[in-house]
Amino acid sequence: MLPKLDVPVYEVKLISTDKTIRFRPFLVKEQKLFLMASESDDQKETVNVIRQVLRNCILDEIDVDNLSTFDLEFLFMNLRARSVGEIVDLKYKCNNTLKDENGEDKKCTGSVEFNLNLLEIQPTKNPEHNTKIQLTENLGICLKYPTFEMIQKYETMNENDVMLNVLIDCVDYIYDKEQIYYAKDSTKEEIIEFIDGLQQSHLEKIKIFFDTMPEIKKDVHFKCPKCDYEEDIEIKGMQNFFV
Repeated sequence: MLPKLDVPVYEVKLISTDKTIRFRPFLVKEQKLFLMASESDDQKETVNVIRQVLRNCILDEIDVDNLSTFDLEFLFMNLRARSVGEIVDLKYKCNNTLKDENGEDKKCTGSVEFNLNLLEIQPTKNPEHNTKIQLTENLGICLKYPTFEMIQKYETMNENDVMLNVLIDCVDYIYDKEQIYYAKDSTKEEIIEFIDGLQQSHLEKIKIFFDTMPEIKKDVHFKCPKCDYEEDIEIKGMQNFFV
């Protein structure tokens, strides 16, 4: 029997729970999955491959399918950093529009290459963020974080319908002064009826929950070496690290 290589073990804390998770770097068998997924433009397939690789590499008991979107992104980013290297080479093209010799608009052809250290990226934290939302003096709601599975389930809907259905799926419990009403003990129809009965002011309070959720992103200042155009670029999303 051939000898087996020792595999290092790393740790990272989940953002939503502050729980420490142990994981190993991905191996050749996982790299093959990435290569197949990288040949496809299907974002759903990409996310499914990432979840499968995380299931393979995480050494603790955890339900990958129910991870929040930002926990999944943060775990994958750390896994990629420990498996391939923490430095990602990125290239951005200039978005500036110039005039040619005939006075017609043309895109600048300048570009900038830069390195991004994945281990330096930390999730954003907003002091206004809270999973528990007081809707009225006597009534409130507690929300769970959306998962990629939730979002993918409604991807063919328009933006408003997606948000409404994700909100319904994110209800953890509703409470008043006397009792807590868990969504798992209620029917979906009952949850929909509750959401439909909310006022616009209530939805605005709930919107803060989604707007202030942690994000995995990095702001980079871009200056074109060709036309001197400048802008701030927000780098986020697993596609930037799927290399």
